[in-house]
Amino acid sequence: MVNKELPVYDIEDFKYLGTESNFYANTFKAHLEEHHQFILAPHRHDFYISVLFTKGSGTHEIEFNTYNIKPGSVFLLAPGEVHDWHLSKNIEGYIIFHTKEFYDLNFTYEKVDNYPFFCCLRNYPLVPLKNKWRDDIERIFFDIVEEYHHNELLKFQKIASLVNVLYIVLSRIYLPKTMMDKQNLNYLTKLKKLEDLLEKHFKEIKFPKDYAQMMHLSEKHLNRICKMCLGKTTSGVIIDRIVLEAKRMLVFSGFTVSQIAAELGYTNNTYFFRLFKKRTGKTPLEFMNEYRHLKLNK
Repeated sequence: MVNKELPVYDIEDFKYLGTESNFYANTFKAHLEEHHQFILAPHRHDFYISVLFTKGSGTHEIEFNTYNIKPGSVFLLAPGEVHDWHLSKNIEGYIIFHTKEFYDLNFTYEKVDNYPFFCCLRNYPLVPLKNKWRDDIERIFFDIVEEYHHNELLKFQKIASLVNVLYIVLSRIYLPKTMMDKQNLNYLTKLKKLEDLLEKHFKEIKFPKDYAQMMHLSEKHLNRICKMCLGKTTSGVIIDRIVLEAKRMLVFSGFTVSQIAAELGYTNNTYFFRLFKKRTGKTPLEFMNEYRHLKLNK
């Protein structure tokens, strides 16, 4: 079910030059001035987002987790993630949007969701840059924004190349060296496959053995992959996806808790309540009321 009360923005909403519908780049200050009327409230996008903050402070809430913003913070969001931010007045930085097609059509062998920060929605969305990396990353963001605002020969080919370099460098910072051998990179690919299946089936399919069967893996091997990549069992990954959707619906849908339980495939409300509380430490109503109270007092 599509949540009708939570805005989902298309990249067309942020067009700057009016000619390219798959890419957008700007300084964060200019972006905020042009779009502040709707980007500060909780929302989702149907494209990939990369943001570097170079000045100022604040908080960035992504899927009900709060991250501190400070100079050198890079945030990387995949399509569909719910987020909003609270920013100081002196905030500065750079922001880049692009669709999956923009990246994938420019590269024959690489896909954007192969990068470690995009391959799983449950991966950590923040890359805090140490001083030795900040100048290099800021320069790439600057070059992308500059190129975007000028109409030079082969403009978008150069932008695609710069974005590719940005993601390669950020992957080197982001991914632990222990995950860079072929076996573990293969595990990340399989984890992405699990996530794709979960997005399609989590409301009706709840058991690890069913996902393992769809992936032509043993349940034990799929569990090993989840524990290696995420530190969770396959069952834990499935439950986290269900609870995330429950949180979204509790806050944004206007449905009752019973309606949400039914929408998520639970005919036994008590079981759903118990599952939610075990995972979050709160009942569904306690979570909803606490979240809304916090938002009202910000």
